[in-house]
Amino acid sequence: MDRLSQMEAFVSVVEQGGFTSAASKLGISKSAISKHVSGLETRLGVRLLNRTTRRVSPTELGLSYYDRAITILADARAADEMITAMQDTPKGALRISAPVDLGNNQLSRAVSAFLQKYPDVSVNMTLNDSFVEIIAEGFDMAVRIGPLVDSSLRARKLSETSTKFIASQLYLDTHGTPQTIDDLAKHHLLHYSNLSTGNTWNIIAPSGEERQIRAVGRLTVNNGGALLRAAESGLGIARMPCFIIEDAIEKGRVVPILESLPEQRISIHAIYPAGKYIQPTLRAFVDFLVGYFREHDDICDI
Repeated sequence: MDRLSQMEAFVSVVEQGGFTSAASKLGISKSAISKHVSGLETRLGVRLLNRTTRRVSPTELGLSYYDRAITILADARAADEMITAMQDTPKGALRISAPVDLGNNQLSRAVSAFLQKYPDVSVNMTLNDSFVEIIAEGFDMAVRIGPLVDSSLRARKLSETSTKFIASQLYLDTHGTPQTIDDLAKHHLLHYSNLSTGNTWNIIAPSGEERQIRAVGRLTVNNGGALLRAAESGLGIARMPCFIIEDAIEKGRVVPILESLPEQRISIHAIYPAGKYIQPTLRAFVDFLVGYFREHDDICDI
């Protein structure tokens, strides 16, 4: 039997001075009120009410219990009201993790728009290209790019982007321009080390077949910006999400190559702990991100 229901029935009997009035106030039957109070007394092993044919009054122990019970019930109502209010108006702090380049480009603008809409929310955003353990490291949510590993976490797709092979014109003039997937084996490859596929590039051939190329080259780095700068300086060929390289291509610092290959899209997800209920402010934030990226679908406009 629910303890709070027993407590609420007892408090109502004391305040209303009888079972009939208490039942009317709570909108339940008199027999239900009596059952709740009797169950409470049985569980506690004491008599809380003096009952006569004319009136009902609390015992000395009943008065002491009543004083504590009204405080507990008030706290329970306050907790319910707090959650309801949070659902209506998001408030509080969120701690999120995101890749550096996506955070610096698209995500920072989305967070700013969210904070302008919800002034009672604060966001602590950590930009890190390394894989983070969301629960163990105390994050409410993480944004991840690429295939998702099996996990007990929930995922909401925010957007998608594509990858391109790029190199500087200086590198291509010196080493030649690859025309096929097999040609990549003859070149210096610059590798992003946080790929879920390790040091392997999975590439779709024009035939639709998936080919695998080992990206063992002169540089391996765990940050997209550093990888782009290496490609711009002529160190080799990189394969990167287009939202990182868009400006560099438009300004001629790097050149896209192997453009006859089928476009390969990669997904961007919001990841957060699973559970029957999601924190209302986090739910509002994830919903906002989904809508934001739907409206700003230029995450790869090259």
